[in-house]
Amino acid sequence: MGSRLRQQRRGKGGPTYEAKHKGFKTAYCDMDEKQAKEKIFGQVIDLIKESGRNSILALVAFEDESTNYVIAAEGLAVGQHVEFGKKAEVTIGNVLPLANIPEGCPIFNLELAPGDGGKLVRGTGVYALLVNRDKKKAYVKLPSGKTKGFNLTSRATIGCSAGGGRKEKPRVKAGTSHHFMAAKSRHYPTLRGIAMNASDHPFGGAQHHPGKSKSTSRNAPPGRKVGNIASRRTGRRKK
Repeated sequence: MGSRLRQQRRGKGGPTYEAKHKGFKTAYCDMDEKQAKEKIFGQVIDLIKESGRNSILALVAFEDESTNYVIAAEGLAVGQHVEFGKKAEVTIGNVLPLANIPEGCPIFNLELAPGDGGKLVRGTGVYALLVNRDKKKAYVKLPSGKTKGFNLTSRATIGCSAGGGRKEKPRVKAGTSHHFMAAKSRHYPTLRGIAMNASDHPFGGAQHHPGKSKSTSRNAPPGRKVGNIASRRTGRRKK
């Protein structure tokens, strides 16, 4: 009799599958509510890399002697002045409401609802495009390709978030992948089902292919629930 599938063992719980290496975000990096004024000046005093997130953070000191962490824009430098507010200039690193941003401008750290501090487009090297605007909403094309309408008073940062090309660096050796996965509590290395014996996995056996359809019912038992779970479509996409 073969061993139980990994998803069966994981579903039972226990110390084997506890997340032992969790990454924590300690620096608060949302746009503060006080920055929603007409115009407030700030200066970048430091750029930091926090282990709990991929984005580069900029520590900004404002003219009212307060400080806050914000996601840094590509090209932002220490000592550079930034502006927050409705009357801020449209330059890289400044934060403005969508109603004051020209169409076609790249933006990131976008507020899903006015005043929430920024919820969307916060990864490294990503940006969205403000494509259109009417009297009620501003329409933004997100990195996923989807166009979504937002409140005109929702704020966003001008430019592209820093850290682009992070995924292009090769890991070179298995040890680098080991530490990368351990920091994110991911299982590594993984064994392919088709490389197992037939008694250990539904895809196992002598042939190096599943041997049966990879589409599986959502209500399948744990011993068979592998492959494409309740897939809407299969096969190659037609261009």
